[in-house]
Amino acid sequence: MILSQTHSNDPATGECNKTILIVDDEAIIRDLCSRALKGYSVLEACDGTDALSLFEQGGVDVILTDVMMPKMNGLDLLKKVKEIDPTSVVIIMTGFAEKDIILNALKDDADDFIAKPLNLLQLKTAVDKALVKKELKEELASLKNLDRLKTNFLSLISHKFRTPITAISLFLQNLATGLFDPEDEIYKQNVKMIYNEACYLERMIAELLTFSRVMVNGESLRLERCDLSTLIMQSIAESKEVLSKSGLQSVLDIDPLPPISADREKLGFAIRQIIENAYKFSGDTGQVSISLKSSEDRAVLQVRDTGAGISREELPKIFEKFYQVDPANTGQVRGFGLGLYYSREFVRLHGGTISIESEAGKGSCATIVLPMQELEIPA
Repeated sequence: MILSQTHSNDPATGECNKTILIVDDEAIIRDLCSRALKGYSVLEACDGTDALSLFEQGGVDVILTDVMMPKMNGLDLLKKVKEIDPTSVVIIMTGFAEKDIILNALKDDADDFIAKPLNLLQLKTAVDKALVKKELKEELASLKNLDRLKTNFLSLISHKFRTPITAISLFLQNLATGLFDPEDEIYKQNVKMIYNEACYLERMIAELLTFSRVMVNGESLRLERCDLSTLIMQSIAESKEVLSKSGLQSVLDIDPLPPISADREKLGFAIRQIIENAYKFSGDTGQVSISLKSSEDRAVLQVRDTGAGISREELPKIFEKFYQVDPANTGQVRGFGLGLYYSREFVRLHGGTISIESEAGKGSCATIVLPMQELEIPA
């Protein structure tokens, strides 16, 4: 049960965006803490159970908790909060000077201690320091995450490049030893294979350049007026996946829609990804249907294929970084597993949504929905 929720603004400090959760079974203590923290938004709970429920809803920056409380005490609350989010900040208020309490709290990563009876100035100072500590924790966690992603990405690139390079290297070694007869059919097959591997390397390098280019501006958009039908047709014409599947039937049902304000490169990237995936995961025969329609004030792009489809277990993971669907279980899916991740990010930046419906063996349908009203284009 939430006992009270107060919001206070301090224009001078700008601290109104920070939320402090005060947890104590004594109403007078909660009231004193709230008064001392006028520059913050304050939530109150009378025990650890209610406090944990509030914390799980998100938006809490610092927890200020007593130790001895009914239902769930402060130390148990500390432990559960740290399990959910190790970067969270918890300050322990206690009137006990027992070493065991302090040691247990430190063991569970308490961030600070305040002794009762409370010194309100000390309380305000402790919360200010805790917020600085939280920012440093989050920054450190972000750096560690980036470092892990970088390591994974470099490992992925190494793996993806190794296979074609090894194939090319072995062929050239055999060619240098005179093992192949240029008139032999096996020689011709190997030449074709090496050519395909070289083209694959070229495509991977082009993809890396594309990723680096579209990511360089992060969440910023370079808005201009864009025609969606033009972006779609350009994606089809420039896609090597489309060109390599000449046996697939392409069905286009594209309505002329008014131009929208968009980042041409980022939105074009997202459109190209779902079109290329439809051809990439289809066989040499079948059908890919691409439609563009308006629905009220939104543009709806759908790309439907009759390809391999995606299993129910894999479907929730397809927008994760580095995740790749491998319908044939070959372990040799080409690409980096970043296309759909960044497609979703870029579509969201435009105020839209992207979703995929699929069933193994029955094809897939990718849908991008975008607002048709023009965004404000900076002068």
